[in-house]
Amino acid sequence: MTEWIKASQINSYLKPDMTVFIAGGNAEPKEILRALEEHPDCCANVHFISMFFPGINTTNFANLNPNTRVTSFFATPETREDIHRGRIDYIPIQYRSIYSYLENGIDIDMAIAQFPEPFEDGSISLGISVDFLPAVINRAKFIVGEINNRQPAPKGILILHLDRLDIATRSSHPLPTSPFIQLNETAVIIANHVSGLINDGDCVQVGIGAIPDATLAVLFDKNDLGFHSGMLSDGVMALMDSGNANGSVKNIDKGFAVVGGFAVVGATLGSQELIEWAEERRDLLFRPVNYTHDSGIVRQIDNFVSINSALQIDLFGQVNADMLDGRQISGTGGSVDLMRAASLSKGGRSILALYATAANSKVSRIVPTLSADNAVTALRTDIDYVVTEYGARRIRHLSIHARAEALIELAAPKFREDLMESWRNFF
Repeated sequence: MTEWIKASQINSYLKPDMTVFIAGGNAEPKEILRALEEHPDCCANVHFISMFFPGINTTNFANLNPNTRVTSFFATPETREDIHRGRIDYIPIQYRSIYSYLENGIDIDMAIAQFPEPFEDGSISLGISVDFLPAVINRAKFIVGEINNRQPAPKGILILHLDRLDIATRSSHPLPTSPFIQLNETAVIIANHVSGLINDGDCVQVGIGAIPDATLAVLFDKNDLGFHSGMLSDGVMALMDSGNANGSVKNIDKGFAVVGGFAVVGATLGSQELIEWAEERRDLLFRPVNYTHDSGIVRQIDNFVSINSALQIDLFGQVNADMLDGRQISGTGGSVDLMRAASLSKGGRSILALYATAANSKVSRIVPTLSADNAVTALRTDIDYVVTEYGARRIRHLSIHARAEALIELAAPKFREDLMESWRNFF
C-alpha cells in the first residue's frame, strides 16, 4: 500500500551509502528535488544516478552536499565543470547499454520519478518520459513517486499500479519545455541536402539540434513517412498533423494507430503545445530505450534512416560528437546505436549532418585527424552518409583515400587545400 507524504519529508527516507536513481527528462521530480536542496544533510554519502537532458534538467546533484556522489551519462551546462573536475562520474556508454546497466549492472536502493495522476482503476501511466524508467522500476528496492496533476498520460504508454510505489507525494507544476532553437540559413541548406536522401515511405529517426529541426521542417514533400526515435519533437508533430508522417508502410508497429501506424518514441521534449498534443494522440507508442534503440528491433524496420549531427569528423571518418577542447560537453547518447541499427535495416542508411565550420567560420569541423584531447564517438566503420552545407557524400564503401577526398569536398573551400596537404603527409 502506498504511503502518502509531503515532499519535505523525503529527507527521512534517504540514508548514507544508498544508491538513488532520479529520473530525468520530463519525469524529473521537481518538488522532491526542491526538498532535497532544502535538506542537504540528507544527501551526504548518497550516490545519485541520473540522465540529465540539456535545457530540461538543470539541477546539479553534486551541489546538494559536498559528500554526495553523482553518476551521469550526459553532460549539461550545469554539470560540465564538475565532470571535468571529477566531482561527477561520467560514464561514456551508448544509450542501449545504459538501459542494460541500470537493469542488470547496478543495485538501486531507491528510484524517484514523476508520474501523472492515477487512473480510476489505480494504474499509473509512466508519463511522457519512459526511456529508462522501466529498467529502474523493475530493479529498485524502494520507489518514490511525485504525482503531478499536470503531467500528461498519453494513450500509448506503459503503466504500473499505484501500489508499486512505496511512498508518493503530490505536486502541481508545468513540465519544463526545451529551448526554442532558431533555424539559420546554413542549417536549412544542410537540411535540404539531407532531404534529398530521404524517400517516400522511409522511417526516420532524428537527433536534437538546429540541423535535425531544420530537416524535419523541409520534409513536407515526402509521403507516408514513419517515425522511430528516442525523442518526439515539434517538427514530428507538424509532419504527423499534415499526414506526411503516418507510418502506413512501416513493417512493424502497425495496426494500432488511427492513421495506420505508430510513431515510436521514448520521451517528449519540446513546446507546451507538443506536450498537450502528445496526450491526445492515439498513434503514439511510447517505449523505453530497450525498444527504441535496440538493433534487434530497429533492423526489422525497412528503409530506416538515422539522422544525427556531430562536432567534428576527421578524414578517416572518425566522429567526435560530445567533447570540445578536452572537455565533456554532452554525451554519447543514442546516435551510434541507431547508426548501427540503420546499417542492418533493409534499405536503411544513416546520415551524419554537420556544419562545415565553427567559430564564425574560422575553424573547420572537418579535420585531418581528431585531436588527442577529444574522444571518438562514432568509429569510421559506423559512418554512412556525411552532409554539410557543401553537399552530401556516401563514404561507407569508399577506400580510405577516396573517403578522405569525399570529405575534403564537403569542407569549406578555404580549408580544402590544407586538408589535402595534411592527408598527403600521412602517407
